[in-house]
Amino acid sequence: SPFDLYALDIKKGKETRLTNSIPERFNQIKWQTPEYYRFTGRDGDTKISMTALKPVGFEKGKKYPVVVFVHGAGSLQNVYKGWSASYWREYMFHQYLTTKGYVVIEVDYRHSTGYGRKFREDVTNWMGRYETEDIIDGLDHAQKELGILDLSRVGVYGGSYGGFMALYAVSTSPERFHAAAALRAVTNWENYYHANQWYTRPRLGTPEDNPENYKRNSPLSFADTLKRPVLILHGLIDNNVGFQDAVQYVDRLIQSGNEHFDMMMYPSERHSFSDPDAWYDEYRRIFAFFEKELKK
Repeated sequence: SPFDLYALDIKKGKETRLTNSIPERFNQIKWQTPEYYRFTGRDGDTKISMTALKPVGFEKGKKYPVVVFVHGAGSLQNVYKGWSASYWREYMFHQYLTTKGYVVIEVDYRHSTGYGRKFREDVTNWMGRYETEDIIDGLDHAQKELGILDLSRVGVYGGSYGGFMALYAVSTSPERFHAAAALRAVTNWENYYHANQWYTRPRLGTPEDNPENYKRNSPLSFADTLKRPVLILHGLIDNNVGFQDAVQYVDRLIQSGNEHFDMMMYPSERHSFSDPDAWYDEYRRIFAFFEKELKK
């Protein structure tokens, strides 16, 4: 159920609904409820939350391709029992994917909010490494619980920090991730330092004093040896993650002779798309990409 407004009488413990903004045609859709899991990471100590959506009409004993969605911002939370205020489009897209035979996985990896300071700050100086480990552990846990994941056909996608994570994961763990779609992704953290020091400096330090942090964190560093196909999608006038990140990454792929990538540029879109046609085009391309790469 998407959000609406309620008034709460604290003394009586009574709720009164104030708005009813959900159209009836929304309620007529048979939305699938995710499976929720809480598991222990590979360190034997860290507790991690995740969700899994099963394919509609799945058959026991049959294996299905997997799409992993990675939430953005790094410090954000998206695994909870409710309708996401940040990713409602993605929620609908994931429901669509289940009708096409995909398992959809999401993990609140280390760096996410809501699990304490240590959980959030474990990734300091090496963003991408522990998040990827947590997502892989989530895939293995989901397979243990459900038994229907085809772990030889795993796609990953996300936007902003999620786009960075998609490229990082497919670059550093190509044996676990087989295709990546990156929306408005950070590919070079030094670029982002100069645009948003308030975000980057507490996590990575400065490029001058900590060059190794920036090198090992940036997907651009791995572009020369990329083994898996990627799809790059970016708004030309992005006012958060500059379009130069997409350009630099694609140029590096071209210079390395990589032919297994595609790119779409959106001329009038900023970091958060506003045109429904652009949103539709973006997700149509992601779906076609996964159909091509994960259902060979």
